[in-house]
Amino acid sequence: MTLLPPPDPSDPSDPNDPNEPTHPTDRTAVRPLRRIGAVILALLGGAVGVAAGGLMILVAAAVAPQPVVFLGAGAVTLLVVTAVVARGALAAGRGRHGWRAAWIAGAAWTALVAVGFGLLFLRPFPEMGEGPVPADVRFWELTDGSRLAYLASPATAADWKPTPVVFLHGGPGTPDEGLPYGTEELSAAGYDVYSYDQIGAGRSTRLDDVTGYTVARNVADLEAVRELVGAEQMILIGQSWGGSLAAQYLAAHPDRVAKVAFTSPGEIWPDAHPDTDVSPWGELTGASRRRYDELMSDPRFLLQAVLLENSPQAAHRLVGDAESDSRLHEIAVAGRDLGGCPGGPPGEGEVHQNPQGFYTNQLTNADFERIDDPRPVLRTVRTPALILRAECDYVPWIDTREYRDTLPDATLVYIPGAGHGITGDAGPAYLQAILGFLAGEPLDGYTGADDPAR
Repeated sequence: MTLLPPPDPSDPSDPNDPNEPTHPTDRTAVRPLRRIGAVILALLGGAVGVAAGGLMILVAAAVAPQPVVFLGAGAVTLLVVTAVVARGALAAGRGRHGWRAAWIAGAAWTALVAVGFGLLFLRPFPEMGEGPVPADVRFWELTDGSRLAYLASPATAADWKPTPVVFLHGGPGTPDEGLPYGTEELSAAGYDVYSYDQIGAGRSTRLDDVTGYTVARNVADLEAVRELVGAEQMILIGQSWGGSLAAQYLAAHPDRVAKVAFTSPGEIWPDAHPDTDVSPWGELTGASRRRYDELMSDPRFLLQAVLLENSPQAAHRLVGDAESDSRLHEIAVAGRDLGGCPGGPPGEGEVHQNPQGFYTNQLTNADFERIDDPRPVLRTVRTPALILRAECDYVPWIDTREYRDTLPDATLVYIPGAGHGITGDAGPAYLQAILGFLAGEPLDGYTGADDPAR
């Protein structure tokens, strides 16, 4: 009689299980397959855990924008999902259902991912050093407690004019350094001149709630500026995005604008020509392109961008104003030559120390995409308007022409030899057009339908 050997306690197979191989060589062949399957399951579980943790970060950020909360929720989700899958992997590989080993595996994987996440996403960007506020910078106090930094140049002529000139800078979020080009001549012509940093930019207040950066907020601030300077009407000169803002203010307060000049203006309304691209970044080449790509592909910057779409407050609390503004400055430096004509001297317009505003740039632009069409109102406004179109402006011609086609009392003047930063090499022509317009002189306006540069 043949005696069967006693069962091996280390053998997880069940001899009474009809699904178990009955021959020892069969069991030997199955075990490696189980182990391979367990390894595959463990790897898949790790990936699933990371994906689930990332999704939980976004979900939690939308509800509770504090980083410790939404990052913690992601870590807990990663741990739990990984542990559950690890338990299944251990069962598949060894036939045992031990939770202790599964939790240890989950904790180890979570710690490893956390270290990698911290190195990739939680290392702050370098911050620009803040210099002292120049002595000539003043501040307007708004009713909500925020402040707008501004510079003023009083009229120097005896023939003082009661309607001040207010410059509106571009961006959104990219203020000038000092008073704009032509200020001295405007003051000499009898105008008080003001240039201010829009909310969230330059030396003006950064909002705690970044969702407050809207087009309507900028329009309301400009109306507050008019009241603070004690003027019944203003003359607006809007550069780039400042032109878009001037159009919005004109639509909301047409009786408060005596005259308006749009210099290299951005879109009057994004949906007017949705197929056009007003961004210049596709024109970058060489070292500038490589630097731009490097900045834009930074993992922390990408995480910030994802959070901005999902929960702007979470993005703001994870990546604060100081480092975000510094990153926007670096991006602007990479594109410093985009404001001029090809082959021209190196650009300098974006390389200044007046801090740029990242969150007002991103969220005001996003809000601009959602606003109602101002053109029906603007078609009824008889305010004299000047549109200056530069030869090498990267804003599509049809977007500039829309101002002339919309405003009934508008004149479009073509400025050769200039780019988007229109006061560069063509400063004298720019200033001549502005002063002539304000003085009521007839201007040589362009009335054609095609781009005058072509």
